[in-house]
Amino acid sequence: MKKIAIGKQSFEDIRKKDCFYIDKTYFIKDWWESADDVTLITRPRRFGKTLNMDMLKCFFSNQYEGRKELFEGLDIWKDEEYRELQGTYPVIFLSFAGIKQTEYSKAVTMIKNEITDIYNKYDYIMKSDLYNNNEKIQFKSVCPDMSDEIAQKAINDLSNYLSRYYGKKVIIILDEYDTPMQEAYVNGYWDELVAFTRSLFNLTFKTNPYLERGIMTGITRVSKESIFSDLNNLVVITTTSNQYNTAFGFTEEEVFAALDEQELSGEKEKVKAWYDGFTFGDKKDIYNPWSIINFLDEKKYKLYWADSSSNALVNKLIRTAPGEIKEKMESLISGESIETYIDEQIVFEQLDLDENAIWSLLLASGYLKVEYVKSEDETGETLDFPIYSLRITNREVRSMFLKMFKGWFNRSLSAYNNFVKSLLNGDIESMNEYMDRVTRGVISYFDTGKTPSDEEPERFYHGLVLGLMVDQVDNYILNSNRESGYGRYDIMLEPIDKTNEKYPGIVIEFKVINPRKENTLEETVASALEQIEEKNYDAELIKRGVKEENIHHYGFAFKGKEVLIDGR
Repeated sequence: MKKIAIGKQSFEDIRKKDCFYIDKTYFIKDWWESADDVTLITRPRRFGKTLNMDMLKCFFSNQYEGRKELFEGLDIWKDEEYRELQGTYPVIFLSFAGIKQTEYSKAVTMIKNEITDIYNKYDYIMKSDLYNNNEKIQFKSVCPDMSDEIAQKAINDLSNYLSRYYGKKVIIILDEYDTPMQEAYVNGYWDELVAFTRSLFNLTFKTNPYLERGIMTGITRVSKESIFSDLNNLVVITTTSNQYNTAFGFTEEEVFAALDEQELSGEKEKVKAWYDGFTFGDKKDIYNPWSIINFLDEKKYKLYWADSSSNALVNKLIRTAPGEIKEKMESLISGESIETYIDEQIVFEQLDLDENAIWSLLLASGYLKVEYVKSEDETGETLDFPIYSLRITNREVRSMFLKMFKGWFNRSLSAYNNFVKSLLNGDIESMNEYMDRVTRGVISYFDTGKTPSDEEPERFYHGLVLGLMVDQVDNYILNSNRESGYGRYDIMLEPIDKTNEKYPGIVIEFKVINPRKENTLEETVASALEQIEEKNYDAELIKRGVKEENIHHYGFAFKGKEVLIDGR
């Protein structure tokens, strides 16, 4: 039984210590035989991108010449031609995985540090007579304090030096290229970073005559217009591509074989429910390696992958999104699917404006999976843009979203929890008291702008609905007609146990004050309660087995940060 090693991203270390490893070395041959100049592969975080890139380095780099013990017994070593190829190229390996600074200047300094570290590893080549004084001065000029211009051309220059020293063009590997991009978007320095990286990538991968092959990995495919405008030699492999669709992540066959090896065969069905569900191209039943390896180690069902980062970008986008986005999140959390257009070129500048961009990001990040793609309409005509049916990936991801929604109220969690208790008990006075604290604490938190917008109340009450879903997921089935905007938004909480009076049937009507029809919040909340009765929601609950005397009606009236609740 192999030892389970958590968090190891060094291929050499895993092989030397004979740790648990699922053989992905066939990816080396697949990538090399594609003959693509520059490849970008996008996969969700912790899907083995870094380990596979380190594997490529160990295989191709002449720093690992003669290290056949790293590959003996693995798939790639069955091919005599590739045995001869191992350890024969100069390789430049960069990683942007740790560049998560909140300021532009600090992020660029980190990139310059990464480049400087690579130069330091190869400083021995400058002892050669191959290079003139100007080149040696350039080499020494690469340091953390170097100018942007020197940094942007540094990898191109190093490629020149290495190719002359070793008599071969270089392979360049860039892991997690988009980590600083996401941080730049979240922290407000996107435009500055794009200007820097566009030139860096162009000089490294496009106008580099010393490049044999290049490969990049990341979570998202940032739009070509943003940073790849000059890279017409770039081949992009996304989560919907069939190429390399089993090279990142574990297949079901691989997971089940690992469970058998670890004497956990009886856990297959439950492991599948928790961690299966990722789809790459046409290949379904892909598992997240991080979750599986941690489960094999701890043998407990937990949010391993979902809790392995802050999910800050996704949290921000959903929290500050308009009501339509939150309505679709309700559907997804309830186990339903949604249909939407997907553009796999993520345009970060549009994430606040384009609803489809959010779903594209969630798909690329692994939080959603594709059920099917509709390319034709009802008449058989080809659609201009295919429609994707999306669903939450698995139980682990659903739990992550529930935890996220509950976390929105952390600033006033005590008041929120007391509000929910008052809601169930029918205590209107306490509901108003606690809701006042909740709204004062977090309503602006749901807004996307630096100054309050007219949509704040709507964003807040849609967030409140998701919060209620989380808080009462074990006790209630939540239904809503989702007629949102500045009109109404009806909620029906149907108790799972119809016989337990502790959990009444609940009907809620949200209304934002309409100055043309109402002068006060009292009038608005009265209108909301009247609407509940006019629609006769009780009939639906009674039909489902809820006792008429155990149904509570609540009207919520909003005016900016003011909220008034009444009930009958």
